[in-house]
Amino acid sequence: MKKNLFFYLFAVLCTVSLFTSCSDNDEPAVTVPVSANVAGNYKGALNVTLKMETGDVPAGNVPAQLVSVTDAGENMVDLKISNFSFSGMQLGDIEVSGCQLTDAGNGKYTFTATSSMDVTGLLSAGIKANGVFENETLTLDLDIDDVKLMGSPVPYTVKVTYSGTKLSGTESSEAKILSFVFDKEVAAANAVVMGEPVIDETSKTIKFTVNSEATAEELAALVPTIEVSEKATVTPASGEVGDFSNGKTVTYIVTAENGSTAEYVASVSSQVTVYGFETWVAGVEGQKPDMTFYNPDGWCSSNAGVQMLKGMELADHYAVEATNDAHSGEKAALITSVDSKGANFGIKVPKVTTGSLFLGTFITDIFNTLNSTKFGIPYSAKPVSLKGWYKYTPGPDFYVVNEQPYDQHCHEAVLDKTKTDEFMISVVLYETEEYDTKNWSDCLTGVADTEKNIYTSSRVAAIAQLTGGEQTEWKEFNLILDWKKEYNADTKYRMAIICSASKDGDKFWGAPGSTLIVDDFELVAE
Repeated sequence: MKKNLFFYLFAVLCTVSLFTSCSDNDEPAVTVPVSANVAGNYKGALNVTLKMETGDVPAGNVPAQLVSVTDAGENMVDLKISNFSFSGMQLGDIEVSGCQLTDAGNGKYTFTATSSMDVTGLLSAGIKANGVFENETLTLDLDIDDVKLMGSPVPYTVKVTYSGTKLSGTESSEAKILSFVFDKEVAAANAVVMGEPVIDETSKTIKFTVNSEATAEELAALVPTIEVSEKATVTPASGEVGDFSNGKTVTYIVTAENGSTAEYVASVSSQVTVYGFETWVAGVEGQKPDMTFYNPDGWCSSNAGVQMLKGMELADHYAVEATNDAHSGEKAALITSVDSKGANFGIKVPKVTTGSLFLGTFITDIFNTLNSTKFGIPYSAKPVSLKGWYKYTPGPDFYVVNEQPYDQHCHEAVLDKTKTDEFMISVVLYETEEYDTKNWSDCLTGVADTEKNIYTSSRVAAIAQLTGGEQTEWKEFNLILDWKKEYNADTKYRMAIICSASKDGDKFWGAPGSTLIVDDFELVAE
């Protein structure tokens, strides 16, 4: 029988009267000093086993179950199994009322109870309970026989056993998870967890972030190391595997020394895509490695455009290169606005070619260079934030273009000594109709057209931007996306991260030599 049958059986047991009577007709009942010898709270282990023709099948184990015994009269007690649970399922309380005790001598008291259960069209069962109080301990056996579940061809028997020790009343009531970590030395799968899990004591939740490339197999094999209050226990125990794949949660029950409990629900809160800017490759086959690209799929830069300028001797270096001036690791991305001379070779060339590194692709459009940057890659998650580190040095001379519209074919760049260049880092999620990587016509770009521009189009679902001036030391940033539209899992989206050394590059404004260095990006998504 499947486990969900156990769950359903005990859920029903907890919502109806379990015992109609507690009595023993074979032995005379005697007056028992209940308050002194029996009444109190007992803490011990509870086990559930399914009895089958092929053998016994364990169905659950609670190592720290609390059973309360209260005085119900001269020689009777009431029993309650609090927060009855197993296999991570919380099923409520089981109460045994009016149990008449029999003195077996030498401080030993027994009781036997029988009952039956019949829920029309659902299940029926016969129940027999045997209990013994002796030397500050309670042992309890429940035999649930002839269990007939709707649709089941044969009856089953369920065996519940319990053994607990009476508490003194001075035990600690604290039941907290003090620490919950995924030690990478404990399990290989733990390497996909990023940062420290966050324990929220108010909501009794534990949230943690994982690498977006984590597989379902890895998430199903995570092994937390758990520290709880002194003399408390936790189920599942520290060091046991937890299955967090496919959005699953794991419930941890902490039992204090006195038997009181607290539940914590642990789950993956977000996924993180990490860009460390470590691996670079040559941009053109057979070319010297001075033209490079950051390697992971989806990243591109304005280097392809600068390559044409270098061929005409209008640029001295590429816009995006690797640098050893890294925040961590060996490399970072160096983004530079290029002095492209502004000379006339049949067409006007911009004085300033803004250095840009972005998710998307670059397809040269000599008639409108702003249309060359096809921003965005297919993206299905719900982004939350972009974290990272940067440095920035503005170039010495800032140029503006006064003509409208800002067209590289007709503009004249003018030095403006009143202005200082600034950088911009943006993250944009926008709606798209297709994911065809051979056809980029649906991508938003840097053109002036409002509906086709990456920052102004009505297709933008969420956006966050950071701008600023000189920053000589590494500085951390955390951009929280501002949602313009409600996220819809059924909608196709493209995600763009754009790093620009001159924030007004779409106007052909900026300072040649402005340099933005970025490193250790983390794109966080739900």
